[in-house]
Amino acid sequence: MAASPSDDVVRNGAPSTSSVIDFLSLCQNLKTTKRTGWSLKGVKNPESIADHMYRMGLMALIAPDVPGFDRNKCIKLAIVHDIAEAIIGDITPIDGVSKKEKTYLEKTALDHMCEVLGGGSAATEITKLWMEYESNFSLEAKFVKDLDKVEMILQALEYEDGETIF
Repeated sequence: MAASPSDDVVRNGAPSTSSVIDFLSLCQNLKTTKRTGWSLKGVKNPESIADHMYRMGLMALIAPDVPGFDRNKCIKLAIVHDIAEAIIGDITPIDGVSKKEKTYLEKTALDHMCEVLGGGSAATEITKLWMEYESNFSLEAKFVKDLDKVEMILQALEYEDGETIF
């Protein structure tokens, strides 16, 4: 009897279908968790964490081609930069959590998510990308950190110009 494609995936060290579904179910929280800062400001129907990450991904996608700059890595960094918030939520400075503690909570959540994913190359890549973003060392990480701020400013302007605020 021939093996199914899913059997090959498991044999090649990739996550099983059930672990992928479990991982994506965790990520569902990114779609339903509203960004804390906007909620605290009284914005009606504030964007979700996933909304924010998605637009950052689009911003990275349309970034100009520059020699020595990896735009595809920027897209991936934008997608994973807040992924741990699927478990810990959107921690803001008003929460009184130190940067060190926030990083610890995020890394612990990320490790759990990658464990749910079943490890493997995808989990390793997600972890490396998240750590690169957090370290803010590479040109791409610095760019995506800037996109994070620009996206927030753009969202604030949209709330200010629209009728969704207060």
